[in-house]
Amino acid sequence: MIVSGGRSMVVRVLVVDDYQPWLRFIGSMLDGVWELQVIAEASGGREAVQKAVQLQPDLILLDIGLPTLDGIEAARQIREHSPDSKILFVSEQRAKDVISEALSIGSGYVIKSCAPRELFPAIKTVLAGGRFVSSGANGPNFNDQTVENRHEVNCFPDEATFLDGFARFVATSLKKGSAVVTLSSEPHRLGIVQRLKSEGVDVTTAIEQQRYLPLDIPDGFQTFQFAEHLATDAVKAARERNLRVGVG
Repeated sequence: MIVSGGRSMVVRVLVVDDYQPWLRFIGSMLDGVWELQVIAEASGGREAVQKAVQLQPDLILLDIGLPTLDGIEAARQIREHSPDSKILFVSEQRAKDVISEALSIGSGYVIKSCAPRELFPAIKTVLAGGRFVSSGANGPNFNDQTVENRHEVNCFPDEATFLDGFARFVATSLKKGSAVVTLSSEPHRLGIVQRLKSEGVDVTTAIEQQRYLPLDIPDGFQTFQFAEHLATDAVKAARERNLRVGVG
């Protein structure tokens, strides 16, 4: 949030990525936060530079693997022509040299598969003038603010069991003070909310406090690819950190 004269102002955001399902995902996350307004999207590095120069956004969420111009070079050019824009890299690149180079230009780095938990803390940190490094980039050279990351994979025998189990997980997390982001179809989202309310969870307040972010995802092959990508990366990250992975 930007504050001017004691009054909060909307943060104008440019989102840059060449994968359309990801752009929709980020858009759905930011859509419910009134302080954050997506003013434009770009799918390539040169387009990102052009829109940054033209619009002078407050915040740029920038991928690295972009066509026409990679994200790091785009960030260099953006920094020259739009110096007041905060740059937060959001990428699947995990190489330490790439992350170090990105952080020499931008204010933060979020691994895409960690975005559901880390994007909002990262945005808050970057807008406050700090530097954020994703928990997915753990290493001896990255000692900035991180978020504990744990991955689990569960399977359920039927839809009712899924809704009950998932609602219990969300309720337990909220009661512990944690924040929860869910991606589900609209019927599943409504079913989870109904079960949470029956358990006495104040869903409305949790959403208003941004501790519970229930996001809808459309059905379709592209959505399946995106979900598969996140699940595969979660399992890989868990194995690398010697965490238990359960697949039923």
